[in-house]
Amino acid sequence: MEFENRVVVVTGAGSGIGKATALTFAKAGAKLVLGDIDGNSLKELTTLLAKNGTQAVGVQGDISKEEDCEALIGAARSTFGQVDILINNAGIMDRFLPVGELDNYTWKHVLAVNLEGVFFTMRAVIPMMIARSSGTIVNIGSVAGIGGGYAGAAYTTSKHALVGLTKNTAVMYAKQGLRCNIIVPGGVETGISLGGNPSELGYSVLEAALKTMPRSGKAEEVANVILFVSSDKASFINGAVIEVDGGWLAQG
Repeated sequence: MEFENRVVVVTGAGSGIGKATALTFAKAGAKLVLGDIDGNSLKELTTLLAKNGTQAVGVQGDISKEEDCEALIGAARSTFGQVDILINNAGIMDRFLPVGELDNYTWKHVLAVNLEGVFFTMRAVIPMMIARSSGTIVNIGSVAGIGGGYAGAAYTTSKHALVGLTKNTAVMYAKQGLRCNIIVPGGVETGISLGGNPSELGYSVLEAALKTMPRSGKAEEVANVILFVSSDKASFINGAVIEVDGGWLAQG
């Protein structure tokens, strides 16, 4: 029960890596505040956790909206009085659209969810962490945040920017007891929606990359790394970009 009495906020907790992360932290004894846009999946998860004896609160909301992000962190504050760990997992895809095919709505919406939502939750939680001189933030990126051909232009841009946001936060608040790292998963079986019909060009580029992937990962495998990076065992890991991809990027 390494995380007993620690309060963990997880965004995008209703499915995929977010759900696996919530279940993994629950087994380690954490108290959970879970956010997701899908109220039904959130209710199912919190009900399951409650049956297993975990204190868990579900907060439905749109991570791209500042007020919903503040409500999520506010729920953690009002329920448990603190936030020890923030896991920014929520994200959406972009149909693998290259710049020449990318519409304004998709560009703005993907950046709003994948980047601005992370900014909003981090900004809301950092003052609480500073006040306690302790806190850990783990952002969930993607191999698209390192390479250029694993997704469309909007998703790739959002994940590259997330690496920069993570590193800047790590440097700025290191002396105040905060840590901020980013996990970079490869191909993981999460069931994430592509957001509609994929670009023929974009998907053909992705297919070529997929042929070099050693294997697909499980959400639980990523969740285990998130748990470790959030733990006291990882106290000297800060500002790191941690690849969890089965060796995919190592092929060059």
